[in-house]
Amino acid sequence: MGFIAGLGLAEGMALELTGKEERVIALRSLTSPLVCLLCCRKFELYSMAWNLKEDLRDCLVAAAPYGGPIALMKNNFRKEKSPGSRPLLEIYSASGVPLASVLWKSGQVVQLGWTASEDLLCIQEDGTVLIYNLFCEFKRHFSMGNEVLQNHVREAKVFHTEYGTGVAILTGAHRFSLTTNIDDLKLRRMPEVPGLQKLPSCWAVLSQDRVTIILLAVGQDLYLLDNTSCSVVTPPGISPHAGAYVQMAVSFNYCYLALFTDTGSIWMGTSSLKEKLGEFSCDFRTPPRQMVWCTRPRSKQRAVVAAWDRRLLVAGKSKECIQFILDEDSYLVPELDGVRIFSRTTHEFLHEIPEASEEIFKIASMAPGALLLEAQREYEKQSQKADEYLREIKDQNLLAEAVRQCIEAAGYEHEPETQKSLLRAASFGKCFLDKFPPESFVRTCRDLRVLNAIRDYQIGIPLTFAQYKQLTIEVLLDRLVLRRLYPLAIKICEYLRLSEFQGVSRILAHWACYKVQQKDKSDEEVAHAINQKLGDTPGISYSEIAARAYDCGRTELAIKVLEYEPRSGEQVPLLLKMKKSQLALNKAIESGDTDLVYTVVLHLKNELNRGTFFMTLQKQPVALSLYRQFCKHQELETLKDLYNQDDDHQELGNFHVHSSYSSEKRIEGRVAALQNAVDEYYKAKNEFAAKATEDQIKLLRMQRRLQDELDKPYVDYSLHDTVYGLILDGNHKRAEQLYRDFRIPDKRFWWLKIGALAEREDWEEMEKFSKSKKSPVGYLPFVEICMKHHNRHEAKKYAARVTPEQRVKAHILVRELDQAADAAIEHKNENEMNLVLSKCTAATDSSVVEKINRAKAQILKK
Repeated sequence: MGFIAGLGLAEGMALELTGKEERVIALRSLTSPLVCLLCCRKFELYSMAWNLKEDLRDCLVAAAPYGGPIALMKNNFRKEKSPGSRPLLEIYSASGVPLASVLWKSGQVVQLGWTASEDLLCIQEDGTVLIYNLFCEFKRHFSMGNEVLQNHVREAKVFHTEYGTGVAILTGAHRFSLTTNIDDLKLRRMPEVPGLQKLPSCWAVLSQDRVTIILLAVGQDLYLLDNTSCSVVTPPGISPHAGAYVQMAVSFNYCYLALFTDTGSIWMGTSSLKEKLGEFSCDFRTPPRQMVWCTRPRSKQRAVVAAWDRRLLVAGKSKECIQFILDEDSYLVPELDGVRIFSRTTHEFLHEIPEASEEIFKIASMAPGALLLEAQREYEKQSQKADEYLREIKDQNLLAEAVRQCIEAAGYEHEPETQKSLLRAASFGKCFLDKFPPESFVRTCRDLRVLNAIRDYQIGIPLTFAQYKQLTIEVLLDRLVLRRLYPLAIKICEYLRLSEFQGVSRILAHWACYKVQQKDKSDEEVAHAINQKLGDTPGISYSEIAARAYDCGRTELAIKVLEYEPRSGEQVPLLLKMKKSQLALNKAIESGDTDLVYTVVLHLKNELNRGTFFMTLQKQPVALSLYRQFCKHQELETLKDLYNQDDDHQELGNFHVHSSYSSEKRIEGRVAALQNAVDEYYKAKNEFAAKATEDQIKLLRMQRRLQDELDKPYVDYSLHDTVYGLILDGNHKRAEQLYRDFRIPDKRFWWLKIGALAEREDWEEMEKFSKSKKSPVGYLPFVEICMKHHNRHEAKKYAARVTPEQRVKAHILVRELDQAADAAIEHKNENEMNLVLSKCTAATDSSVVEKINRAKAQILKK
């Protein structure tokens, strides 16, 4: 690849090249020969395979950035309505390989454009925007509003911002409408331009400070439209004789603006219109068919590329330019780091030469990278000059810089042979360095291998190194998947050793989603093929694949694919969506997830009539049980209906008991509910529950009578609490009545009464009660309760009446350790003696201790 540097051109002259001449051009200012003002090269990407018969000027053309596909609409400008004259929409790869085509049967298309995710936008005259994928498959559509529909679209532009892909419309009423994100459609009607009676001569969409605005030209006036206002602006430093604006261009990153006037002047500046970068005057007066920016990230060199029918002009900040003679009509595609130029036969790339490449390849370069490249070539020839070149680099201590330059330049080269040559030179130089980090070399080798694979003619994605880094490997893989290049995408994932979830799993899932759309194979074959390919690959969701099959109208295939989904939580929602409720219920029950079962049951409840719903639940005991639990908390009446349908009298009785306490407030209502429960219990042959419920009815009525007579709350008390309360209030006869009526066991009643009397501190009544008859609980409880209420005097009365077996414990409770010791010695029970000893203290109970020890010694002697 040749290189021309330091050309001495007079001011205002242009270098003119035909398309078959040198592709690498460098122009330098005569006044400042060391500063390169314009340095670019143009090389061929592909010879186009599409064999177009029409000129590009006769077609609507749209090419996606980042080496994206090309869309053509032929016959779009014909007015005949015969079927043979219908427009033909075709999509090609960047190498001209056909991807898809479709006969256009909708309205008149005004503009084509690509989204950031490589979907094709077809903007119609009536304001409808139709969205197609890479294979001309319709996805969806949206409208730009009623005003656009009424006034028709005269011009349209598709643009990209941080919000997403946007569409701007100029209507026949000379008004602008736009949306900044077609995936979150919010239409904005821009302010009116005062006095505008004709279409603007040119206009562009700008993005400044996250705000989308429109710049338009009407003659020699420029107007800026934002959300609320229209203002007149003037580019700084523009010649007063520049004339009317007829074309404008915004850079790829929206930072720079170029304006072309009818006098041939090209003004270049920032898009904020606050700074002028340069101005160039050319010999052309007619507006260029296209005008775009040619820039590179982090570069200070900027150029504008303008295309006429058979001529291409590249103008920088200086007064010189480059002109290319074109053999045929061409189309310009602005890129992040250059401009793609394609015609019927070729596809080329024009870009600024990166600094590393310029340093290495310029004529007579003494840059360290150039010397290292020469050293490696001489080494391959087994020439001693290799050592001389290496010494020269080492003497300047620039070997590391030389390796870095070769690695960097290799990334920017398109030809694999040039890449290899530079990487061999870098590898050669690394051998003479002790601590050069290998990461950049390895990374560049990997990236170039990926880039060369996708640049292949059959793939047709001519990404540059800078575009690849900006796009990221994840997005590149997405684009390969969208093109259905699954094997290549998987190979790249494996080569780069990407994680399963990020790489192979995701691609296989996309492949499976595409596979289910193929109608030429049976459901069984497709499901088996998907399972054979995917198996248990981590990160694969069979439910998503099944959902795609269902969306394609293949319900049976979706069910078969779902069988391979191990997560019931993913199976069930889709089965419900497919109206396979019974299968969904079976899967939910098998999972053991109660929440999932509830989800299906409630879905069935809303979907089926009541009778069918209950019959369905009858066949699934687990679901029925869970639904009953749900009804207990949420729908009591439904629960009652369930029990009635099952003739479950036991549960119906329980239901009436529960409802008597939770729903009924009046005593009469509660008694009636309990009586219903009694009837159900008898039907269930549960006499115990029936008798207990009858006793509860009797208690409720008695409590109501006591409450009315004594003016104290007794309703809802338990039988024990009622008796206890009556004794506490001194109503002993009423308590005795309850004791007899409800046959309270003697022991339980005595415990209740002595507890209540102690709490009431009615010690006299307690003593009388203890003597009324022999205590069924003994007299130790009397001692315990008296001591609990701190009445030792009363406790002593009962301590003497306890049985001999409990006497030691009773004396200990009333703190009579001497008597406790005597009782223990009398019983000759060593455990009781030890218990008494444990309660003694050396200071106060020494005589008791001595007595017990003496007794224990005597026992041991025997």
